[in-house]
Amino acid sequence: MGKALIIGCGGVAQVAIHKCCQNSSVFESIMIASRTREKCDALKDKLKDSKTHIETAQLDADDTQQVVNLIRMYQPDVVLNLALPYQDLSIMDACLATKTSYVDTANYEPRETAKFEYSWQWAYHDRFKEAGIMALLGSGFDPGVTGVFSAYALKHQFDEIHTIDILDANGGDHGYPFATNFNPEINIREVTANGSYWENGRWIETEPMAIKRSYCFEGIGQKDMYLLHHEEIESLAKNIPGIRRIRFFMTFGQQYLTHLKCLENVGMTSIKPILFEGKEIIPLQFLKAVLPDPASLGPRTVGKTNIGCIFQGIKDDQEKTYRLYNICDHQESYREVGSQAISYTTGVPAMIGTMLLMNQTWFKPGVYNVESFDPDPFMDALNEWGLPWQEDHSPELID
Repeated sequence: MGKALIIGCGGVAQVAIHKCCQNSSVFESIMIASRTREKCDALKDKLKDSKTHIETAQLDADDTQQVVNLIRMYQPDVVLNLALPYQDLSIMDACLATKTSYVDTANYEPRETAKFEYSWQWAYHDRFKEAGIMALLGSGFDPGVTGVFSAYALKHQFDEIHTIDILDANGGDHGYPFATNFNPEINIREVTANGSYWENGRWIETEPMAIKRSYCFEGIGQKDMYLLHHEEIESLAKNIPGIRRIRFFMTFGQQYLTHLKCLENVGMTSIKPILFEGKEIIPLQFLKAVLPDPASLGPRTVGKTNIGCIFQGIKDDQEKTYRLYNICDHQESYREVGSQAISYTTGVPAMIGTMLLMNQTWFKPGVYNVESFDPDPFMDALNEWGLPWQEDHSPELID
């Protein structure tokens, strides 16, 4: 049916590319582009039996003109951005210049500040609309599936949603004393930033990891979880009418927190440049270089993830609670695509969002988040492509 340019070849990209190749009736051709072409070529070789035609290219996604040149050469129907969040705007600029639609999984953040929000990308809306192209933002799991879950709950279960609690639990064990399950630089910037939640029309900010709760997750058990700022809070506050409060919680083990605090105390999580042996380096980027590559964790990670949303609101003038969630097994993910469940739960929705845009099931010119569209085709595709969802009509609530 069409062609996709996929920028990035890390853990999430490798899952999305595997899934595109499984879905060859939609993805007739893909190009994998990354700063390191050897990684792209190695993945292409693994997928040589796929019916999807695969090409590769070397690309510096910070360089808008390079991206423009590659798009003009390959002429894709859509660009799927699975590079770093710092590169969102340079790639969106290239899509505007070439009038090519765009999909990503994480919102833009500047390199020099641990601040991630949608305002920079939403500012492209009028230009994308005038160009007749679409940008689909945050088509991962959280953000992504959590937004689709919210739209589905509003469509099928509620007349009005008042509160949303997003719970992200990883019960996996990779055996390392300390490692991150996705890009270490992005992960550590996220969890060391101040927390925040949306309540009664305003942001309430907290100290990092200051709010702790415990929850019993199906397939995992009782886990401690901590309130974080997360980008889908911003888009859901804008797009879900009547919402009063949105919070995001993620589980962390004590071993992870102890190591993280130690690294923070000695300055290794800093994003401020320092001089080292006459060269300027950023401590967090150096730490990223010495930590295990998340893409290497697949063979050794066991356990499951459980990610979903708890909703409270009104249906037929009655108070109602409802929960949607997915359980994903690390080893099953690895057996299928060679990656652990954290990459799998992001890579599968990336393929689904790109598919829905390509086949125009979801399409309107401008810049949108996933909850702006009919959730049913996405929910059906989750069941079809490896992330089946479950529901609970009397969930445990968070105080």
